[in-house]
Parts: sequence; C-alpha cells; structure tokens
Amino acid sequence: MSRKHLSRAGLDPSTAGGHLPPARSALTLRLVLASFGLVSSLLGLAIVLLLGLPWGLVLLFALIALTAAVDLFVVTRRRRRERALP
Repeated sequence: MSRKHLSRAGLDPSTAGGHLPPARSALTLRLVLASFGLVSSLLGLAIVLLLGLPWGLVLLFALIALTAAVDLFVVTRRRRRERALP
C-alpha cells in the first residue's frame, strides 16, 4: 500500500497534523524487569556463596545485582519526573 492510500484509510499517523500525544516509554515494565533481575541475582549470589563456587560467579551475580539496582534507581527517578509534568 502506498503512503497516499494509508493516509486515506486513516492508518498513517504522520497525517494527523501534529495532534498525536507524545510517545511514552514503558517505565512500569522496566521497573518490573529490573526488580526481577535484582531479586534473582541476589538469590543467585546467595546460592553461589553458600555452595562455595568460584569467585568469578560471585562477581558476575554481584555485577548483575548492581546493574539492576542502578536501573531501579534511574527508572524511579524518571517516573517521578514524568508524573510531575502536566
């Protein structure tokens, strides 16, 4: 289908004349995924420590937990900032 046919059918968003709402990111999904990553990596870290497995695995799980914690912090800040906007 050509662009002309799409706009006639009402399927082309670029023909709305700039009246589309701004795109929003899926911060709630990111928050859920980061929470899951943090919990699962902390559980994995505890299991690796309890079983006395190599320190490379300990560092890997710790790095994943740190990454998830930083992502939780960033997502929480962005959600607060977006909700504060009118």
